[in-house]
Amino acid sequence: MNVYDFPGVTLLITHYNRSTSLERLLNSFEGLNCHFKEIIVSDDGSNQEQLAYLSKLQQRFAFRLIGSETNHGLGHNLNKGQQAVRTPLTLYVQEDFVPTSLFPENFQHATTLMNEDEELDMVRFYAYYAYPYLKSYKFGFSEMLIQPWQFNYKKIYAYSDHPHLRRSSFLQRFGKYAEGIKGDRTEYKMCISFIQKQGKGLIFNNLTSLFDQVNSEDEPSTMQRSNLSLSKNPLVKIARDIYRQIKYNYDIYFHLK
Repeated sequence: MNVYDFPGVTLLITHYNRSTSLERLLNSFEGLNCHFKEIIVSDDGSNQEQLAYLSKLQQRFAFRLIGSETNHGLGHNLNKGQQAVRTPLTLYVQEDFVPTSLFPENFQHATTLMNEDEELDMVRFYAYYAYPYLKSYKFGFSEMLIQPWQFNYKKIYAYSDHPHLRRSSFLQRFGKYAEGIKGDRTEYKMCISFIQKQGKGLIFNNLTSLFDQVNSEDEPSTMQRSNLSLSKNPLVKIARDIYRQIKYNYDIYFHLK
């Protein structure tokens, strides 16, 4: 099996009370022979049982643990983790994702593209649905276009907390993640900032081929969303889409500066 070394990349993983999910993720990278300059696990105040297991994992995988005495939310966890990175590039992955066998070679391509084009801010590896405005790029990636006359509200997802490679200067370019609010609002505010500051990003065309998202019964997702945001009722969906079309574009162009 090929060995994949990424000396200019730090693997940053955010974690909260899901140590066996973290173990699965780390095992997966190890099984694919992916080696990074450093692995950082940013923990958001996990309980003592989880911390004890993290200590065992740390001895095996030699990651740097950036802890917190109390839970401060996703924004704080992302900020302190990113600020600890000491390499030019950061691969950010939440603990409930698992890389597939297609990941290593395509990740090599992604690092090459980032090194070739200094204007690239990030390369995305996973999404629930296609980005609306794309331009073919290289190696099976496409550029996500951001133009003032493009009003499809789904362009808000030019940024996503799903697995992606980014420059470690990301916080200096787009600002720190909002702290003290719910995780989905933290992500939303970064989406707005990415568009307002004309971020440049790529996304892999086969949206779910490089990572699988795995949420077990023992360690379910910690992200909680309202019933309205998840409802499949056709009338609710239409109303939700109209609301988002108005709100998201208003926030991009007139608000949240």
